[in-house]
Amino acid sequence: MKAITVKPTWAWAIIYAGKNIENRSWQTRIRGPVAIHASKNLSRKEYEESKKLFPRRWRNELPAYEDLPRGAIIGVAEIIDCVTESKSPWFMGDYGFVLKNPRPVKAIPCSGALSFWNLPVEIERNINRS
Repeated sequence: MKAITVKPTWAWAIIYAGKNIENRSWQTRIRGPVAIHASKNLSRKEYEESKKLFPRRWRNELPAYEDLPRGAIIGVAEIIDCVTESKSPWFMGDYGFVLKNPRPVKAIPCSGALSFWNLPVEIERNINRS
């Protein structure tokens, strides 16, 4: 299974707040389930800036800065398309990976990487059991 590392605010939004687009400056042809990894690093300034970009409905739902999971797989979502336009309030271009069927998993600590990366087999087994 592939994984993608996302800032913790956006990873949480994918799994819990209906964020159906992951914005990137590059496109992908990957389709299917992808593990969502919340990166380890997040400054308070980044937290506050991303919170401002949340649709109003979700701003008060975002966990406090200290409570966001970091450095862990927090769920799985399916990539079904890659677009350059979308009516989704989460789309901020250049490219949007269209996501559906997000599901949380109990946080599984691990290191992330840039771009897509291969999930270690033991972590994939953990995900499949949950």
